[in-house]
Amino acid sequence: MALYDLKTLLSENSYPGRGIVIGKSADGKSAMIAYFIMGRSENSRNRVFEWFDGGMRTKAFDESKLSDPSLIIYNPYLSANNGNTDIITNGDQTNTIFDFINEGKTFEEALRTREYEPDCPNYTPRISGIVDYNEDHSDFTYKLSILKSANGRPEVCQRFFYEYAPEAGIGHFIHTYKCDGNPIPSFYGEPEEVALPNTAKELADLCWKNLNEDNKVSLVVISHSLTSSENEIITINKNA
Repeated sequence: MALYDLKTLLSENSYPGRGIVIGKSADGKSAMIAYFIMGRSENSRNRVFEWFDGGMRTKAFDESKLSDPSLIIYNPYLSANNGNTDIITNGDQTNTIFDFINEGKTFEEALRTREYEPDCPNYTPRISGIVDYNEDHSDFTYKLSILKSANGRPEVCQRFFYEYAPEAGIGHFIHTYKCDGNPIPSFYGEPEEVALPNTAKELADLCWKNLNEDNKVSLVVISHSLTSSENEIITINKNA
């Protein structure tokens, strides 16, 4: 598979929707996670990321303008399994995965109980990622998943799972939409293999500067050191 340039993938796509990138930093010293949200409607754009103990939520920036919280207010990130697992998703399936993991079940088992979002006619895919660290947090494995309708046919839910061993400087990028449209076409194909930099700041700058200015809403980048107990988190909200 070709190694894609993340800058190009983002700058040439006005609406990838929500996106997850997971992989290992170029120097091999960190696990890296990035998640961004975009929006076309006032309701979808009216959001910020907010951290709490053990996770991160989306929150209305202006509560008076919140018209429908059902698919836009959720926990994109939760730490599970006593801090040994990171979960990142674009919906309330974060909590489903969290509950299953803490019960000793699997990522796949959790997502087999869920399907794409019921937002006709787009039927937005549910994208999810999970990072599992070894006992001393010196290495990790990761998985990505997408749950989508069958080319817009809501009677069929297609579930895809991808499992990776990390390689220095390589990440995998999955997003909800292939591009803008009406209805918006779902992402298809395998997650895109992308080059990753060394630091959280470099990855945050790369993503934020190349997301469409009108549609971008929020971004988080988490860099988990594999050589120490240090984590670096960068959160950017357009509605700051």
